[in-house]
Amino acid sequence: MLNHRACGRRLADIKTKEEKGHPMPNEANMEQLGTNLKELSHDAEEMLQATAGQTGERMKELRQRLSTALDTAKTTYHRIEEKTVAGAKVADKTIREHPYESIGVAAGIAFGVGLLIGVLAGRR
Repeated sequence: MLNHRACGRRLADIKTKEEKGHPMPNEANMEQLGTNLKELSHDAEEMLQATAGQTGERMKELRQRLSTALDTAKTTYHRIEEKTVAGAKVADKTIREHPYESIGVAAGIAFGVGLLIGVLAGRR
């Protein structure tokens, strides 16, 4: 059954994380977006089924708008998913073509982060 409160909480949770100034990493953000779009589409489909027997011009208009929004969300999700897969393939290809450079970059970043943590810990 459709749970409007759960939908509202999910959207509130997303908004709260963004408002608190805690930007999610891009990969996690994309995964969260995909999950939210799936949940939204599931909830919208349930709502369309639940209101199928209701009549009236206003209800018909609302159902049409919801159906259009659902189709748009699904299209957006598939486009984002394709871009994410393409990005992962490019990263994989780059790492496979330049494995030692990739290790060097990762080591350099780890060294830089370790140095930064050491400096910050030394200030205390």
